[in-house]
Amino acid sequence: MVAPLLQDGIPDELAELAAEFEVLGDWEERYRYVIDLGKDLAPLTDAERSDANKVRGCASQVWLVTEPHADGTLTFRGDSDAHIVRGLIAIVLRLFSGRRPAEILAFDAPAAFETLGLKGALSQQRSNGLASMVARIRTDAERARS
Repeated sequence: MVAPLLQDGIPDELAELAAEFEVLGDWEERYRYVIDLGKDLAPLTDAERSDANKVRGCASQVWLVTEPHADGTLTFRGDSDAHIVRGLIAIVLRLFSGRRPAEILAFDAPAAFETLGLKGALSQQRSNGLASMVARIRTDAERARS
């Protein structure tokens, strides 16, 4: 499978996500939306739910699969045992999947999550888990760049 190269960059995808969040009023609606985003994630196989794919630093079980492609892009797939975390994975994948390592590494993910209002809306545990997912993606991007 070849990853589609996204036409727009991560900042464009962030702006689209921010607009989607803006339409939703309060955080109760936004949480429901995040959970709905997670429902669209493709399931991982039992083999992909391995210790090697497990993201450390998350309170919930989180797995992340990284697939490098010949065109230099990386596709990410993920899953979790928690509904809200599945939604957070969907947001992270929307921002980073199908991108080249240099674009991933140049992007300020904490600022993006601040833009979306996630920093203030998530518990410390969830914020730490989100940071762990991004750290894992950045590590994989570093490896792919080498």
